[in-house]
Amino acid sequence: MAVKVNSVSARRALEALGANIKTARLKRRISVKGFAERIGVSESTVARLEKGDDGVSIGTLAMACLVLGEIDRISDFLDAGTDDTGLLLDRESLPKRIDRKRTPKSSSKGQDAAAPIADGDDEEGVGF
Repeated sequence: MAVKVNSVSARRALEALGANIKTARLKRRISVKGFAERIGVSESTVARLEKGDDGVSIGTLAMACLVLGEIDRISDFLDAGTDDTGLLLDRESLPKRIDRKRTPKSSSKGQDAAAPIADGDDEEGVGF
């Protein structure tokens, strides 16, 4: 059973998507009949897709994008590397500060416990 889209903004987005698909089809001079045949659906399904009907399957959308030469847009949709909100949330979850591993205090009085390690290496790896 398909979920009915009740959100006005989601409905508008679907209508805009449908209009964009129709415009792309017309620019490529593909008839509704030819488009339907190449996608593998009926002409009425193409009409529903171009109106932004929320009941048209994602598979039909993928095939329409393939026929229009825009299939990469489906695989790039919400890509983790370009998802600004996701990247911002990742950044916010980073630690605010990083504590260095504390070194045990030296028992000899001649050495300063806060002196840096001479070669820049610590127990966890190379220091920068």
